[in-house]
Amino acid sequence: MAQAQFGFFDQMFAGNGGGGGGGGGQSSEPQNVASDSAWYRGNVDKMHCDRYLCPDTLACVHFPHHCPCPFPAIEDKVELAEGSRVCVSRGGFSDGEAARKIELARKGRL
Repeated sequence: MAQAQFGFFDQMFAGNGGGGGGGGGQSSEPQNVASDSAWYRGNVDKMHCDRYLCPDTLACVHFPHHCPCPFPAIEDKVELAEGSRVCVSRGGFSDGEAARKIELARKGRL
């Protein structure tokens, strides 16, 4: 039970010279991140932006629809009429196909 409760701290400080003692045979495989949003909230609180802070990339832009996509190499950004944007996985479609499908869906044709 204690291992389950405090395993996070072992993972967090493992291999960083944090003292603690021996164990020896611990795996050096990457560990999953914590399942809460504390890290994200902590970084958002540190950001300075006098305009609009994009919630998914933490980019500071003039307007919400100017936010970049988190993964531009595999996502297309589609600006919506309401001044917002969505990022859509290309999914193997040809250029502009994701935007075309969103437009068809907005018109009720898809």
